[in-house]
Amino acid sequence: QAPPVESGGGSVQAGGSLKLSCIDSRVSQRCMGWFRQYPEKEREGLATIDSAGSTKYADSVKDRFTISKDNAKNLMYLQIDNLKPEDTAMYYCAATGRGFCYTLHPRAFNAWGQGTQVTVSS
Repeated sequence: QAPPVESGGGSVQAGGSLKLSCIDSRVSQRCMGWFRQYPEKEREGLATIDSAGSTKYADSVKDRFTISKDNAKNLMYLQIDNLKPEDTAMYYCAATGRGFCYTLHPRAFNAWGQGTQVTVSS
C-alpha cells in the first residue's frame, strides 16, 4: 500500500498560519497522526484522529494546532496558527493499523510519509 504523502509546508513569518495536508487511502478507516522532528531529535507526536473523527493533542500544541480530515477526499489536515520559530521542523503524517488511537507515540504508527518542512522566521 502506498505511504501517506504530506504537503503544505513552507516558510512563513512568526504569527502566521499554515495548513498541512496528508493524502492517504487509510484516512477514513485508521488512526492517523501528525508528528514533527527537529534535527537530531526524536520524532514527537502532535495530534491524532481516529476513524470516528475523535482527536487527541499533545499538551504543548493543543492551543494552536487543529487536526481534521475529509474522508471523502482521503485527506487529513493539520492547521497551525500563531506560528512560532520553535515550530520550525519537519512535519510527518502517519497511519496505524487500527481504527482507534491509543497513543501519540510514533512507535504505534507503521506507515509514514516523507515529511514536509515548516520554517518560521521571527
